[in-house]
Amino acid sequence: MFSFELRAASGAARAGLLGTPHGPVETPAFMPVGTAGVVKALTPRDLREVGAQIVLANTYHLMLRPGDDLVARLGGLQRFSGWQGPMLTDSGGYQVFSLSALRRLGEEGVEFQSHLDGSRHLLTPERSMEVQKNLGADVIMAFDECAPWPAPREAVEQAMLRTTRWARRSQDAFARGDDGRQWLFGIVQGGVYDDLREQSARELCALGFSGYAVGGLSVGEPKEDMLRVLEGVVPLLPADRPRYLMGVGTPEDLLEGVARGIDLFDCVLPTRNGRNGQLFTRGGRLSIRNARYRDDARPPEEGCACYTCRTVSRAYLRHLHLANEITGAALMTLHNVHHYLDTLRRMRQSILLGRFAEFRLDTLRALAAGVRDIDNEA
Repeated sequence: MFSFELRAASGAARAGLLGTPHGPVETPAFMPVGTAGVVKALTPRDLREVGAQIVLANTYHLMLRPGDDLVARLGGLQRFSGWQGPMLTDSGGYQVFSLSALRRLGEEGVEFQSHLDGSRHLLTPERSMEVQKNLGADVIMAFDECAPWPAPREAVEQAMLRTTRWARRSQDAFARGDDGRQWLFGIVQGGVYDDLREQSARELCALGFSGYAVGGLSVGEPKEDMLRVLEGVVPLLPADRPRYLMGVGTPEDLLEGVARGIDLFDCVLPTRNGRNGQLFTRGGRLSIRNARYRDDARPPEEGCACYTCRTVSRAYLRHLHLANEITGAALMTLHNVHHYLDTLRRMRQSILLGRFAEFRLDTLRALAAGVRDIDNEA
């Protein structure tokens, strides 16, 4: 039911096909984030119409509400949510990291207090595997510890070593219930320390996961550090397995990740920024609150084929946003998700044509020019 086939390369950039029980995913691909089993403001029909191939959901949040047992009884995430395509669930490790004031970390796992009702829970590698099996996503993630930035080297090293130990426990628990319906990915940690990243990658590769993620980036570190880490660690990962960069990022980040051999991405920016009135375009970001759009009859982005740009004006979106109308959030989120997915589609095409390097430079130039134009208009 699973496969991964590389179809073309352009430099380090790769175009491939990930086969899953719920359908194929052409890579490189962006996964819209559906934290609670829904991509905020969008329906499954919206996702299909904008070309989404795979959606990410969150172990931590779904475990707490509505509960992984309930999702399992109702047929798994696809049937529960109405999204019939492939899905990936993260392990819950990042959410526990982000709620550091509510948790206690130990070798067994993480004891934390629910942000919903204050109840206490213990999330371990074994429990993470159980929850993700109940949720039924096609791709699931090993439980990991994400070190903050900045952090002392010793703390980052301890988190990396614990991640490796937890990866072994995740793999053992996964194997006990493996029915061939899920793939398990390992997560490389190590912060911005090149030698720790290399150690983590080599130890995880020795365990033989079906795919590999690079975690612990986009947590505040300088962009040049993120790119340096990717340049060092991605070549260490098996060429015949999918590579996933977790939680990253801007359209520029996606370009740079693909240029370094990444296949899968997720990020909340297109949905979060859409709800807050910021649109991503080929010429940079557009803040719909700006007064100059008050009577602007143009679409949000000239030449964009999404429903929003075919249907409404900047002036109308600004009106909806200032009036706090939920339809405005839905329309802007729809555009942003379409923009991200279309950007990845164009990247795939450029790789298949052997022209990714030119595509990358042209896209970065257009973004830079658009930023200058926006600054000049402000």
